[in-house]
Amino acid sequence: MDTLFLITGKVVWFFLRPETLLLVLFAVPLLLLWRDRVAGARRWLTVGLCAALVSGAFPVGNLVLNPLERTYPFSPEVTGPAGIIVLGGMEDLSPAYTGRLAQVNDAGERLIVAIELARRFPDAVVLYSGGQLALVPVDEGAFEIGPDILRRLGLPENRLLVEGRSRTTAENATFSRALVPDQGERPWLLVTSAFHMPRALGSFCAAGWRNLIPWPVDYRGGKMLENLRWDLAGHLHDLNTGVKEWIGLLAYRVTGRLQPTC
Repeated sequence: MDTLFLITGKVVWFFLRPETLLLVLFAVPLLLLWRDRVAGARRWLTVGLCAALVSGAFPVGNLVLNPLERTYPFSPEVTGPAGIIVLGGMEDLSPAYTGRLAQVNDAGERLIVAIELARRFPDAVVLYSGGQLALVPVDEGAFEIGPDILRRLGLPENRLLVEGRSRTTAENATFSRALVPDQGERPWLLVTSAFHMPRALGSFCAAGWRNLIPWPVDYRGGKMLENLRWDLAGHLHDLNTGVKEWIGLLAYRVTGRLQPTC
């Protein structure tokens, strides 16, 4: 069922991502021109050009990112946590000629904050959750770029728990819960990108976690005027990120993978 959910999500997202819809706005007038419907093609081209200009000049992604990122406060008050859960998704691979050096993408702040919190709370364990995105689960430990970076940054092995099979946020929560059958009474910190936190926390609550404190990082949104510049690729990337997360929230809610509180 989880594999079917993963495949369905990828297919649906391919057709609903904003950059795909923008491409459609230019593909439709081409088809109309082939059928000698010039007036209709002119109207579609006008709509497509306006959409491209607005997307390139204005940070439209902020409209969908800001509500997600402001759901939970930044750096909340906490004392004596039992553990720190950091979700994967920041892993990246360099080209083969570099020896496949471990690298991080835009979400690399998750690892930085995990190390900061580990030093701030020396009694807390760090649970890294994230596997290789594949249609079938991979063996435990087959995709450990994130954990390897944590080790290289000084995290002792006896403080590190690794869950390396999960491919989705729901699997992050379920497989991580299996590693910690007894959570105890002390809180656990959940570290992930701010836009992803509502879905992540809801998934972990649904999986049976309790005493979780959201610790959002990696903020992408902001004030509209601050990012007012021509950046079609960057603005579309942020819009894709926000729209995908809202669709993910809806899908998780409909399929019973979310629980509001824990």
